[in-house]
Amino acid sequence: MKINILTLFPEMFTAITDSSILGRAKNKGILDINLINIRDFSNDKHNKADDTPFGGGPGMVMLADPIFGALNSIDAKGKKIMYMSPRGQVINQQKIEELAAQDEIVILCGHYEGVDQRVLDYWEMEEVSIGDYILTGGELPAMVLVDAVARFIPEVLGSGDSIADESIYSGLLECNQYTKPRQYEGMDVPEVLCNGNHKLIHLWQYENALELTKERRPDLFEAYLAKDKELTKDEKKILDKVVSKPL
Repeated sequence: MKINILTLFPEMFTAITDSSILGRAKNKGILDINLINIRDFSNDKHNKADDTPFGGGPGMVMLADPIFGALNSIDAKGKKIMYMSPRGQVINQQKIEELAAQDEIVILCGHYEGVDQRVLDYWEMEEVSIGDYILTGGELPAMVLVDAVARFIPEVLGSGDSIADESIYSGLLECNQYTKPRQYEGMDVPEVLCNGNHKLIHLWQYENALELTKERRPDLFEAYLAKDKELTKDEKKILDKVVSKPL
């Protein structure tokens, strides 16, 4: 998959695109992350990419011309183009899977007070957000989007089960995790996790995930209860117990 990122600050991305899972996926050719510096397409001798807004108001607005130049350089017309914007629709699992199915996507990172609206209109961009809060620019949200999308691309994680079993995608928050040593600062790992009985381990993990989700994300818990799901007899007993247990 090819991911084109248009930004005023391409140096911000190398920390995530060249490291860990994404870095390995790049090195294997699974991901092609193309960082494009919008300033390179400015016609101003100082590489200016913003100006004051018509109608007045605080801050600066990113100029249309450098962005058009950057988009034309990758033949972006007709491609899936996302603009990271606090007024966009908040991304969810459905949107992530939709983007991961594309062969190529384009992400525009806004800055300052945003971009000239004519950029969004001409290029038919989809505005997306990572939450109802404001950041200094679109770079950090773009990093979140890239990381989330990359995890759904085959071979990036190495195992399809890694996604299906994770928090949110399974419908429940992830259960508590432990590693060595078995005792630390007077705190023990739950005995059931150390006895080698995989059925009991699964049931403990399921119950723990249910309890955490009910306590911390009641919205997810209610959605999970409404879903069609195939449960074993033991899982059904655990679910009924957690449902009836007061918070």
